[in-house]
Order: sequence, then C-alpha cells, then structure tokens
Amino acid sequence: MNWLKTHRNDILLIAVLLILGGALALFLYITRQAGGYVSVRVDGELLMELPLSEDTQIVLGEEEHTNTLVIENGTARVVEASCPDQICVNQGAVRYSGESIVCLPHKLVVTVEGGQANDVDAATR
Repeated sequence: MNWLKTHRNDILLIAVLLILGGALALFLYITRQAGGYVSVRVDGELLMELPLSEDTQIVLGEEEHTNTLVIENGTARVVEASCPDQICVNQGAVRYSGESIVCLPHKLVVTVEGGQANDVDAATR
C-alpha cells in the first residue's frame, strides 16, 4: 500500500499518456485516406505512376537488381525482390495515402498518393 502512495503521480502520468496516445491513434485511423495511385521512384527519380484501381504486375530494375510490384484490389505490394534482406517483401501491402514500400539496396521507393478524402471531417470550429 505504501508503494501505491509513493508512485501515484507516476501511475497518473502513465494513464494520461496512454489515453492521449489512444486518442491520437484513433484520430489517425479515422482520418486516413485511401490512395488513388502509387508513384515509383528509383534513385530519387520518378519512374512511373500507376493507378491502384487497375490490377498490374511489373518487374522493376534489371539483371540482379529486380523487384516485382503487384497492384491488385486497390493495394500495392512487392512480392519478389533480389535483395538479401527481403524487407520490402515482408512489409506487405500498402493502400492509404502516405504509406511507402522501400527497398534500400535497389534504391526503390513506392509511395501511395492521391485518392479521395473519406467522409469524416477532422476540422471543427
């Protein structure tokens, strides 16, 4: 019981931080936007823009530096890569505006952009 009295402020601080963190996560979840297209950049240069509405499979790169990008059902993912760590493959699919898939060994960045805003308005007066 004595421990609870001495650590009461710590427990209150942790509770307040958990509530604020949960509220922020909920706000970000509610206000996210589905993307309209993905931009594909290699070494910082825009290679192409592909719509998320059309199913596509494309091999990016050449020789031993390749990534296979698949767009289906409104999502984009890298299904195969010749890099040793496979982080881009293990990341999974992206669909919301601002999400990215990155393959550092091949200097590939696939970013979801555009799209329509959802019906929730985060701004109030």
